[in-house]
Amino acid sequence: MMLLEALGNPILNIVIFGLFVIGTLTVVIKVTSNQNKAASSFYTGGAQFSGTQNGFAIAGDYLSAASFLGIAGAIAFNGYDGLLYSIGFLVAWLVALLLVAEPLRNTGRYTMADVLSFRMRQKPVRLAAALSTLAVSFFYLLAQMAGAGGLVSLLLGLNGEFAQNAVIIIVGVLMIVYVLIGGMKGTTWVQMIKAVLLIAGAGIMTVWVLATFGFNFDALMGKAVEANNHPQMLAPGDKYKDPVGFISLSIALVLGTAGLPHVLMRFYTVPTAKAARTSVTWAIGLIGAFYLFTLVLGYGAAALVPGGQEAISGMPGKANAAAPALAFFLPGGGTPGTVFLAVIAGVAFATILAVVAGLTITASASFAHDIYNNVMKDGKADPAREIVVARNTVLVIGALAIFGGIFAKSMNIAFLVALAFAVAASANLPSILFSLYWKRFNTRGSLWSIYTGLISALVLITFSPAVSTPLGAAKPLASAMFPQASFAWFPYDNPALFSVPLGFLAGWLGTVLSKEKSDPVKTAEMEVRSMTGAGAAGALNH
Repeated sequence: MMLLEALGNPILNIVIFGLFVIGTLTVVIKVTSNQNKAASSFYTGGAQFSGTQNGFAIAGDYLSAASFLGIAGAIAFNGYDGLLYSIGFLVAWLVALLLVAEPLRNTGRYTMADVLSFRMRQKPVRLAAALSTLAVSFFYLLAQMAGAGGLVSLLLGLNGEFAQNAVIIIVGVLMIVYVLIGGMKGTTWVQMIKAVLLIAGAGIMTVWVLATFGFNFDALMGKAVEANNHPQMLAPGDKYKDPVGFISLSIALVLGTAGLPHVLMRFYTVPTAKAARTSVTWAIGLIGAFYLFTLVLGYGAAALVPGGQEAISGMPGKANAAAPALAFFLPGGGTPGTVFLAVIAGVAFATILAVVAGLTITASASFAHDIYNNVMKDGKADPAREIVVARNTVLVIGALAIFGGIFAKSMNIAFLVALAFAVAASANLPSILFSLYWKRFNTRGSLWSIYTGLISALVLITFSPAVSTPLGAAKPLASAMFPQASFAWFPYDNPALFSVPLGFLAGWLGTVLSKEKSDPVKTAEMEVRSMTGAGAAGALNH
């Protein structure tokens, strides 16, 4: 059986990763050396980034290790159906561009809760929005930390519980260091550097694969099918045989992005609404190019890795090993392959670090700004004290992420990511859209929307086949998180088809059943600000 540890040099992989860490920490320290201690600097980097810079940072924040390793592996094994994941992730940015980016930037200050509570009763809405933000961030963070542990056996050849736990701890500590030293400004630079490395690495591999087949993509796909005797790779329906379940997954992917708190927070790092639009335009281009690269990489791995799908399945990480294995075999193995694999390993680690840093600063801002300042201190907390709370929160979140990652390293990472997207689409997006575009929307509607979307998504996925074997099943479901348990009565892995409409319905119903009227002055101010940007640069004193 071919093991990835036999393909590369783990020491070289670690050295290149170490060089990336040293290099990015140097950049973070340099760019933040003159940074003031104000909340705006820690939360938004002073809103000084250009649209182009923020577009690269958004791409760096959004393209996780699951995108690089997971989607390439899915295409290597499922062809067309594997590509559908990336299509869902990409189309989602049209929702963010057309409906959310500009008005959110104009209306908010630091967090999503700034927008949701703008014309509502502050405390209950901020608390609900903060809880939803923390839930989404925690599940996404767990997925990244668990992926970090799995990546050890995949790229460093260090198998065993202790090795995986050690790397999760290292990633957690580095995440804390990045955020505490650099705040949002330092985190943004890390994300930009990571985006360039990831897209450049994937682009070089893509050109290399295509050149191997004379830049004939038909020949590449034909070789992948022939090498694996798998003609279904070129047709839909190989993986997603249940159309209802696929529609539910698609809704989560397409609508979830516009409700991801760490993505939404990036819109506050630019000075104008125009820059926010430019950010998303750049992000769409960069992310779209990257997903086209994964199409070539997936088919390339199936065609060029000796033994194809069967050999990849025998490597640590299974399908996730497709892209690294391709990196080794593209130069023909030996020393060039070892070096190229080490570079790809470093890029994969950089990907995890950049994403977890963005999630951490979002969660800390939500707790310090929304819960501590606006709920516990009635919006009158000392700004310096608020930053201290935010930094302490980073330490707590880092510790929780480390322990949670150790616990979750054996869990289904795709399940954790899908849960984060489903909660974001169900709890956050309905309330965001209603707040921005429906004048009558009020506090009760916002609370009902957030809590209904949050609770329904959590309940349905808890009782789904992703967690346990379906009730009455003849044998345990191997793909379930707890296959020996049997309490799944909900038939689909992803709840978005049901929980998202419930979130919208609850928001509408709560509003029409309430006699509360939104403050007409605040409602008018929000409409003018969200649509025109007038007054958006001023502080929110509400």
